[in-house]
Amino acid sequence: MTAAISITDLRKTYPRSWASPPFDALKGISLAVEQGEVFGFIGPNGAGKSTAIKILTGVMLPSSGTATLFGMDVTEPQARRGLGYVPENPSLPDYLTPLEILSMGLQLHRRTPTNPRQHCLTWLERFGLAEVANKVVRGFSKGMAQRTALAHAMAVEPRLLILDEPLSGLDPIGRRDVVDILSEYRQQGGTIFLTSHVLHDVERLADRFGLIHKGVLRAVKAPGELVGEGDKVLVRSQGEVAVLPGMMPEPAGRWVAEVTRTDLWATLRVLEERGHALIEIKPTLSLETAFLHVVKGD
Repeated sequence: MTAAISITDLRKTYPRSWASPPFDALKGISLAVEQGEVFGFIGPNGAGKSTAIKILTGVMLPSSGTATLFGMDVTEPQARRGLGYVPENPSLPDYLTPLEILSMGLQLHRRTPTNPRQHCLTWLERFGLAEVANKVVRGFSKGMAQRTALAHAMAVEPRLLILDEPLSGLDPIGRRDVVDILSEYRQQGGTIFLTSHVLHDVERLADRFGLIHKGVLRAVKAPGELVGEGDKVLVRSQGEVAVLPGMMPEPAGRWVAEVTRTDLWATLRVLEERGHALIEIKPTLSLETAFLHVVKGD
């Protein structure tokens, strides 16, 4: 099966003025995202994420290397047929309504559902926008504009979603709703390539993640592979006093200890016997710790 996204030795250099050297935003990254996969593309600001997305969506040409969508070079307009894209800061025509924006998207992608108006209204309702479907987007909050852009991307029934910080500007309920919709899309066989600073949600959604820093792809792994690399877990409990060696105090009578996986059950028994209430158990290694290790270690 042809990969949904294939990138080979992709490089992008931005020219500078006579007083400054050129800047290498991408330094030869290569990766493949299979059809039906959710791939989280993470890294700090300025790492090269948005540059890679601009190349994939045809907004920008690479300095060298190749990128294809379903086997077709990204410079070909046909490659973007069936592509749902939400940039980090959507720039919506503020004189149109959400219903008009979604209807326009159907026409651009040549989608012809049986009842186009009802199709668009259904997606607006899914994103909590039914009540403002016929109001112009001028004056919308960032969260409402983000949800409109996401509804537009989903309404075209995409075979691939490219999302640059799709949870930006959303409140906790909005983030939960969007994550649920993306999870449903994934279960139906859709492919997602996303960036996000909300690493917890990347872990929930992604089959694999790529960690990019300073234009270099440092790691491509599944979240489960990362967790498997750690031999220790954090145990957080609540009680009056420390009952294990090395327990560190936290606010409100909470305690945290780092124990090996082989000692976990014995630790839990001690906590129960000493009257501690268990709050959480989690691996010491996570997407967030991997992210910090790469950034701080450079």
